[in-house]
Amino acid sequence: MRICNLLNRNRIKHWITQIFALALLVAATSAQDGQPPVAAPVRPPLPPLPAPMALPKPGPTNDAPYVPQPILPGGVVVPLYPPGSPLLKMERIREAEQYNMSQAVPGRISSIVNIHNPSIEVHTVDGGLNTGAAIILAAGGGHNTLNVGGESADFVPFFYNYGVNTIILRNRLRRDGYSPKIDAVNDALQAIRLVRAYAREWRIDPNKIGIMGFSAGAELSSPAAILFDEFDRTNSAPADPLSGVSSRPDFVGIIYPGPTPFVRGASPPIPRNAPPAFITCAGAGDRVHAIWANEYFAAMLQAGIPNVEMHIYGNGRHPGDTLSDGSRMTSGLTDRNAIPFGTWQYRFIDWFRDLGFLQKPGIETKASKEITAFLSQPPPGSGRGGGGNRGATNSQANPVGAAPKAATPANP
Repeated sequence: MRICNLLNRNRIKHWITQIFALALLVAATSAQDGQPPVAAPVRPPLPPLPAPMALPKPGPTNDAPYVPQPILPGGVVVPLYPPGSPLLKMERIREAEQYNMSQAVPGRISSIVNIHNPSIEVHTVDGGLNTGAAIILAAGGGHNTLNVGGESADFVPFFYNYGVNTIILRNRLRRDGYSPKIDAVNDALQAIRLVRAYAREWRIDPNKIGIMGFSAGAELSSPAAILFDEFDRTNSAPADPLSGVSSRPDFVGIIYPGPTPFVRGASPPIPRNAPPAFITCAGAGDRVHAIWANEYFAAMLQAGIPNVEMHIYGNGRHPGDTLSDGSRMTSGLTDRNAIPFGTWQYRFIDWFRDLGFLQKPGIETKASKEITAFLSQPPPGSGRGGGGNRGATNSQANPVGAAPKAATPANP
């Protein structure tokens, strides 16, 4: 024990000696330079940061119907219905939308509620890049909010890179007293008609207009694929400025969908010119939405509709789900920690390019040609073959590849 204590004392003395020697060396060096030891400089404080600029905000309210403001710079906002439309609630038309802003990113609108004057916000592409294709984005949110941040606004620059024009749909919500199956679906179909009516002004190919819905938004895009005839017949009054303009989408995107028209074995009639569809969802981690996705796919496959593609990923969760660490699953374009489900948007681009939607405007797409070929086949039950198309009807409100009837644009 005595030996250990002696060794420890010797070590301490050695360290003290070394420190003292180093201090003498520093002092000697400073004396040789004729300068006192230099202290660390004291910097002045940084100037305060400026406040964020050009933050989006709801439009003013007055005696006129509320006019929505753009979510992103440069957006052209057009109300879906003219003032006085019977499809609007006149007692609420003047109410302002309410924005839920991101707490971390200044100016980022995460979601919107209190939508009573539904609208589209159009973002076009420069002429040299423009393919003429246009995608209407229907965000999710459980019909309680409209998650326009991750499931609409983020896609504008993404699709711009591929020459695709982007339209953000602000549809009405169940939380504000509207029916998702009636009012919101009407908003989606009206949006398709409105974009088609203004196609020339926005340099959009009228035969390359589709809709992509996310979660609750897919409860708009999936019925839009089969209900366009009924909507056009119902809204064909001569006084309607969009009468004669087809609401048929040229393609649909069904992304981690809510219930489709084929939920629990339902079998509504499927028009034989139903559009091609791209469907994606996580699998076991989002089982119920994957089942709904598969119901839509199976119905279209049974009907023989061309170019319906589905990707069900083994790993992934539904956007908004709470994880074990307390974080929430993100939506839209996020790469989801580099799992394959985080690349679904590139699989959509592969499908979209394969069907000819990324060609220059005015060139008939492969999708259109293959639907035309399908329509030339005998319908099911005709006694001339063509079996396996259970549920398909002969509806052709807007023959594929034909330009829609011209209409006087609405006066928003």
